[in-house]
Amino acid sequence: MFQRQFKPDQSHMEAERPRPRHPLASGLLACGIAVLAGCSAAPLPELKPQVPDVWRNAPAGVAPPAADLRGWWQALGDPELDALIDRALQGNLDVAQATERMRAARLLNRHAHDPYLPSLHGRTNDVIDPDTTASYFVAGFDALWELPLFGAWASSQRVAKGQLDGANAAIRGAQVSLVAEVSRRWIELRSAQQQARLLTAIRDAQQEKVRLLQVREQLKLVPPNEVARAQAELARAEAALAEPQQAIISSVQQLAVLVGQPEPDPQWLQPGAQPRLGAWQLTTAPADMLRTRPEIATAEADVLKAAGELGMSRADIYPHIGLGASLQWSANINSNKLRVHTGEAIFSYGPIIDIPLFDWGQRVANAHAKDHELRAAVLAYRQAVLQGVAEAETAMGDLEQLRGREEATQKATESLDVSMAALSKRAELRLSSNLDVQDGLIENHRAQLELVGAIAARDLAYVSLYKALGGAAMPNPPSPGSAD
Repeated sequence: MFQRQFKPDQSHMEAERPRPRHPLASGLLACGIAVLAGCSAAPLPELKPQVPDVWRNAPAGVAPPAADLRGWWQALGDPELDALIDRALQGNLDVAQATERMRAARLLNRHAHDPYLPSLHGRTNDVIDPDTTASYFVAGFDALWELPLFGAWASSQRVAKGQLDGANAAIRGAQVSLVAEVSRRWIELRSAQQQARLLTAIRDAQQEKVRLLQVREQLKLVPPNEVARAQAELARAEAALAEPQQAIISSVQQLAVLVGQPEPDPQWLQPGAQPRLGAWQLTTAPADMLRTRPEIATAEADVLKAAGELGMSRADIYPHIGLGASLQWSANINSNKLRVHTGEAIFSYGPIIDIPLFDWGQRVANAHAKDHELRAAVLAYRQAVLQGVAEAETAMGDLEQLRGREEATQKATESLDVSMAALSKRAELRLSSNLDVQDGLIENHRAQLELVGAIAARDLAYVSLYKALGGAAMPNPPSPGSAD
């Protein structure tokens, strides 16, 4: 490195002033640096998701609503669920964690190129003369500008962009999982409450049936075994009440966690109407919308990051070239000699070249390893697409099959309602016994239980479909003046 010591003699400084470069030489040097800065960046693989042109399991021949990724849960027709999802998106702690990590990645992305910009450092040091005749206090500044050659500039940007895209996919994934889980838990809660109501009605009907049979037994109209059979059915009905109660307790506790509060809301325990899709059907869902799926977006970000890391590892194989300058002052703080300079300033500048000569092949091996990691990231992306297609197809097929099950169960329930009305009328006219009415009530309530289960199963398949498609409320874009 060229060094020059400041002297009070101006003529001496004029003599050492460097001569200006020829314009052609400067232009060639600039062009050479530009070429080196752009070369050796790892090629970015083209990602084309292998998705089907049409869904195999989508229903055909009906007028559909278009797939809505931003507010799909509103099709369930439950305002309480809509409000609960809004609360969860604001208060959920997993979403809050992902948001903070996204903000951190955004800050780092803004400074991705900072290592290749000129830097300035100030430092101090104390130096002892080897002959112990003097001690010096040294203070100064060091400036360094490492040139982003051999694709380092583009590669560093890819790494930072991949990290940012991964953080954005993580927050999106947290939102998708949150909306799906809140919807799932709310459906299970309302369904369990309806099941508890119907099972309670079945138990009451069984109790009345036991009472009527005991009266008949006393009148010697029925054998004791019929009473014992009715009592066993009553015990089973009472035992069945435990399952929906457990589901209610579990659901409200999980909803509290999802919303980000320590205790469930008391109104959640008040039975309400069961969410229901009704006549809703999906037939228009472009397969390309799978790109919004968080797992696919994360895999895509990993590919970008891996390509950047490969480019950085390739750039490390070549010399690191930069420009440096140093300005130092030294002061003699302890001298045993009478004629010693009390202080001096030294300035140096020039190119800095770091040439790796021999490292047992570590840098080359690292570049090869990063190349394999990029290939693995591409394969992981393809796997994420295939998994997304499989989950969407499965959920779409389940949704269509469960729609048929719900319609059939609804028809059976309506038929039993008609039969029950006729049976009640016959009992009023004393054409049938009250025992027949209780049997009809039990059968009718069991049919309603099946309908509740069919509705819940279809609702949950609907939730699974939109989770597979990556549906959730989109986050609000940051304001231009935001610190994020």
